Amino acid sequence: MDNGIIVTAGLVLRETETKESDKILTVLTPELGRISVIAKGARSRRSKYTAACQLLAYDEMTLRRKGEWYYLAEAGTLELFDGVRQDIQRLALASYFAELTETVCQDALAAAEILPLLLNALFALGTLGKEPLVVKTAFVWRLLEMAGFAPLADGCAVCGREMPQAPMLDVVQGVLRCGGCRLSGGGLSLPLTESAVQALRYILYCPPKKLYAFTLARQDLRLLDRAGEAFCAVQLDRGFRTLDYYKAFLPVEEDE
Repeated sequence: MDNGIIVTAGLVLRETETKESDKILTVLTPELGRISVIAKGARSRRSKYTAACQLLAYDEMTLRRKGEWYYLAEAGTLELFDGVRQDIQRLALASYFAELTETVCQDALAAAEILPLLLNALFALGTLGKEPLVVKTAFVWRLLEMAGFAPLADGCAVCGREMPQAPMLDVVQGVLRCGGCRLSGGGLSLPLTESAVQALRYILYCPPKKLYAFTLARQDLRLLDRAGEAFCAVQLDRGFRTLDYYKAFLPVEEDE
């Protein structure tokens, strides 16, 4: 930083139109965390920063700081994830990733780890062509782990069995239990399978570069995915409009 000038890389998590031609960008950066950036004239036809100021653009930004606000001085795109943008279902899913990330990422320390996770998820969706449900399930659970919301998945929280029998995930208390074990004060519990539990443990604890290197039967994957959605809703105490939008593009059998 020199005289209030900051150069950083950042991913646009949200864009909000303001005034006649400006935008307020919510940007995730590795050094500053989640910040709001005012992009003057970003909506103008003559703007040099139109591409850099759109949702999911990964940019190199030169910022000027005035008080609590950052102002965009220069911007160049590093990656636009065209493979994601060319498929409406994948774009909707990526938008959900961005909204979820904005919700859980509160400080710079977390952002330094979470930004690569999100970039890799977008790369997996758009460039590698990974199955959206696989990317969604892995990304959501790993993001929760990084943000400090991960469930205790080492065994049954009641009897201590390493692999719970007829495993259930209590999304309120954030623990696994056997189907026959009861928790005092327990809340909503969703069924998993042994394979889904093993996949959950893998996702939570594997090396970052191997996050998507797991296989799981479709039925088990859907159970783990639905548990992740419920866990987010309860632990974060909110819903996500982008998730609802994404689901509008799914086949009926996928959204049951």
